[in-house]
This record gives sequence, structure tokens and C-alpha cells, in this order.
Amino acid sequence: MPAADDLFRPTDDTQQGPRRVRAVADDADADAAREGAPRRPSGRVRHDEKMTVYVTADELLDIEHARLLLRREHGLAVDRGRLVREAVAMVLADLEAQGAESALVRRLVEE
Repeated sequence: MPAADDLFRPTDDTQQGPRRVRAVADDADADAAREGAPRRPSGRVRHDEKMTVYVTADELLDIEHARLLLRREHGLAVDRGRLVREAVAMVLADLEAQGAESALVRRLVEE
């Protein structure tokens, strides 16, 4: 099955010159490991655990759109897993910092 980059690549190379895309750094910040520092996602490392999450077709398209936007607008080449881990880390950090006032609690209460 082709990747989204293969499906949505420009067909006419004359309109745009080659763009530089950089991969997001793999190394976790050692300073973030100290106590009291905000939790950081694991990044691009070999993971010990696996979690399967089912999403709707629209949610998957939103994830792909965000991934392609990061690549096009910011030159960041990230895969779906990395994108989801970063998003989860942000939401969990907000929950820890804000508690009942966090975006996660507000959205879950609204359901």
C-alpha cells in the first residue's frame, strides 16, 4: 500500500524547487529527566510496549494532514506514531499541570 507521501506528492517538479526536510531529533533531553521537569515523549527509540488505538477515517485523515503540514510548513519529517506520542505527551502534561482545568478533563466532561 502506498504511503501518503506517494499519493500526495506534486506531479510537476518545475513549479517548486527541491525542499529540505529534516528529521526530528531522536535524543531525549537529559535535563528533562530531573525531578519536577515536565514529562517528555520517548521520541524515536525502540519501544517496549504496544498499544492499538482505533480511529475513524476522518481522524486518520486529520493525523495524516497534520503530518504532511509539519513536513510542508515546518520541514519536520515525523511518522504517525511520533506525532501521536507527542500529542499524548502534551495532553498528559497539561492534565498534570492543570488538573480539572485541563483541556482533556473539559473535553471528557463535555461528552
